[in-house]
Amino acid sequence: MKKILVVCGNGLGSSFIIEMNVKNVLKELGIEAEVSHTDLATSKTEKADLYLGAKDLVEVLDDGTRNVAKLTNILNLDELRSVLQKHL
Repeated sequence: MKKILVVCGNGLGSSFIIEMNVKNVLKELGIEAEVSHTDLATSKTEKADLYLGAKDLVEVLDDGTRNVAKLTNILNLDELRSVLQKHL
């Protein structure tokens, strides 16, 4: 099963909202995945199949070894759906 890690600055507000939206979109698409959220510092030490978050924040995770999806608008479900379909 794929693991998706939703990342934000503090691992509380926006990452939790995105996590809920990711779970809803995955359900719509019929894709099973483990989804959790965390802060940026912790995300650097956690293993995941996909790291997801706001573009300006998760760019620092894109080191060439991680599958990083950068959202321009974290509340746009169409963008989220497109990103998930592309990366999973």
